[in-house]
Amino acid sequence: MRKFLVLLDDSKECLNAMRFAAMRAAKSQGASVVILSVITAEEIQHGFGVAEVMRAEARERIEAHFEVFAKWMRTRPGVEPELVIREGDTAEELLAQITEDGEVGVVVIGLSTDKSSTNPVLTKLLRDPTALPCAITLVPGDLSKDRLEAIT
Repeated sequence: MRKFLVLLDDSKECLNAMRFAAMRAAKSQGASVVILSVITAEEIQHGFGVAEVMRAEARERIEAHFEVFAKWMRTRPGVEPELVIREGDTAEELLAQITEDGEVGVVVIGLSTDKSSTNPVLTKLLRDPTALPCAITLVPGDLSKDRLEAIT
């Protein structure tokens, strides 16, 4: 089985990455989608009691966000996505997920249309791309739904 791993975050380009991963998985025999969301230290940087509450709130927010994408994936391309929630640095946790799940064949990353912004996850992945055990697919955030369907 080959898995398409995509990051779930609050960015606009995340939507196209999700669509691409789901459509490619639907057209690849035995493929699936893993949606990774990372709770960063900034989201839970408070005292112990408050940190646990913030962690729980972050998980609830992630699960609600995931359900929006999962509902679409189930009904449109017919893919049942898997949610993985990790804590730490997003790029490091993405690399750890790839390492731990040997079935990840493609990492799908959405690219911002804002030319002045940088993608720290992509920057970290491309520091040593030969060390990656899988392919990376970059999906421009401004591709239309029709164009996405045409290229998948």
